[in-house]
Amino acid sequence: MDADKITGVFALDMDAKAERLPDFPAVTFDGSPHPDEVLSYADLVRKGRRLARHMANLGIGRGDTFSIIMRNHPENPIALYAASALGAIMVPVDPRSKGEKLRYQIQNSGSKGVIYSAEFLERMSDVMSGLPDIKTIGIAYKDDFGVPVRPDLPDMADILAGPDEPRFDFSDHRLEDPLMILYSSGTTGDPKGVHMRGDRLVSLPTVAQFVWRYTPEDKLYNGLSLSHANAYVITMLPGLYLAIPSVLSRQFTKTRFWDIVRAHGCTCITNLGGVMMGLYSEPPRPDDGDNPVRLCVSAGTPKTIWEDFEKRFNLKIHEWYATTEGGFAHKPPEAGPIGSFGKPLEGLFEMKVVRDDGSECAPGEIGELVSRNAQGETKVEYHNNREASAEKVRDGWLMTGDMCHRDEEGWFFFDFRKGGGLRRQGDFIMPEYVEKVIAEHPNVNDVCVYGIPAASGAPGESDLVAAIVPALESRHEIESILRHCSSGLERNSIPTYIQVVPEIPKTASEKNLDRLLRDEFDANGPNVYSFDNYQ
Repeated sequence: MDADKITGVFALDMDAKAERLPDFPAVTFDGSPHPDEVLSYADLVRKGRRLARHMANLGIGRGDTFSIIMRNHPENPIALYAASALGAIMVPVDPRSKGEKLRYQIQNSGSKGVIYSAEFLERMSDVMSGLPDIKTIGIAYKDDFGVPVRPDLPDMADILAGPDEPRFDFSDHRLEDPLMILYSSGTTGDPKGVHMRGDRLVSLPTVAQFVWRYTPEDKLYNGLSLSHANAYVITMLPGLYLAIPSVLSRQFTKTRFWDIVRAHGCTCITNLGGVMMGLYSEPPRPDDGDNPVRLCVSAGTPKTIWEDFEKRFNLKIHEWYATTEGGFAHKPPEAGPIGSFGKPLEGLFEMKVVRDDGSECAPGEIGELVSRNAQGETKVEYHNNREASAEKVRDGWLMTGDMCHRDEEGWFFFDFRKGGGLRRQGDFIMPEYVEKVIAEHPNVNDVCVYGIPAASGAPGESDLVAAIVPALESRHEIESILRHCSSGLERNSIPTYIQVVPEIPKTASEKNLDRLLRDEFDANGPNVYSFDNYQ
């Protein structure tokens, strides 16, 4: 086949790359402080075929699903190749999932087998004990896991070192075949699985070249989990299709983020709003702007830190918006107002903001953002959830659940998640504004602001809680943070409580899981400080 022609069948497309650029270092997995793991096209194809043959021998084939639970390692794209070669469907599960949430995703996806890394051996043993019909496909061991190899379980190292396999038959593969099921973060309930099909792969190189403007001289970096769509569609898959090298971290680390970027010479990075705030909350360093990055492709950049972030780290932000279910808008660095996530791609998508009755909002009026394909049907297919799939699309429009507005020129702005806006004494409070002020305190390593029902009992009103991870926890430091809030925030934006926590729970996309913080909140708990006590 033509090496530059994209079929949408991932394994077939990677075969072509391996024929033309066998030794090209396609994806590097930063292992610091351990050795990096570098995957060439030849490695991807050779090991992917071996894994596919092993899976076929276990009875996993066309239309079957399997789950993979691990941090970012070469086994992930290798397993994706194997899925494509077999016509099977890979389910990347957030490696932080535990217990019922982990079991739910494996069961809900109908997985016939699982691949996981040895660091999760104990966790998976507990889950698998209740799933006797699901096969263990392979265990990935790493030197730094410190977990001895179990001879009763298949070792991925042995599988991937097996005899070479010939190219698989792709004659019955179709563009509409699902390749992955990507689960939502589950911020409001059980995660929902969305099918990712081959037709989505075809568009990725075009978007990367003509929207993000990646070039052959670039090197891409992403610290987000390969259980989330962002790491695939913004970094790894475009890099693989365009022969642009990419670097992935095993897991996101804000303390080493810029060290990794410098060490690998990365020129384009990808972030989300929660990541941006986390990086911004790190203490400023004299060399913050001394890095090779020219472009940050970001979704959800807080307006409050946008320009300061660009100046501090000497880069430009290309903002964008999309959901796993569909839709796409973007704002290039040289266009549009700060704070906007852009406009939809002309000729491909349409967007508008609507009221509850479906009528379109006027400029400046907040309503729900809806989108649809400019050509063809707009539909959503949640795995094993027809009811939710039907509710997601109304009258041909995808209901995003995001409350937004547009200005007179048609630029869109995100305001809050539907049902998630915080109202206090009649004012709407945007958590990101409060978080920015708190993040600038030198004793705050991370922060998440959320609402709880107001003690006053006023309908729809919230009291504000600022969950913080302090560098030092002492009464003096907490008092200092509260004084900082009092001097830097309007009265209605000052948190009612400071909740001290060891870490802010995150989704795979590094969004704050405030519902978990809310579940643990106790106004009378020893880790909760009331602002009223410090006035």
